[in-house]
Amino acid sequence: MLASEIIKRPIITEKSMLLVEKENQYTFSVDKRANKVEIAKAIEELFDVKVIRVNKMTTPRKKKRVGQHSGFKPIITKAIVKLADGDKIEIFAA
Repeated sequence: MLASEIIKRPIITEKSMLLVEKENQYTFSVDKRANKVEIAKAIEELFDVKVIRVNKMTTPRKKKRVGQHSGFKPIITKAIVKLADGDKIEIFAA
């Protein structure tokens, strides 16, 4: 897989921005077939930074209902990436 196929988009929430400020950790939505090594290589290739650690998690699907219609929220795979000291990813700076 290509690096742009592995990393789908950044996840920007209050909690993820606190991780950026305090721990230098960035959160991304990733392809569910990618492993930690592939995610680390993709981040290093796309953003030219040094990755220290990758934590990968998959959210369970949840049942949702609107009136008579029921369905499921999609399964999302997230990766929290810790970078070396001094490295930054500029898309999170706003």
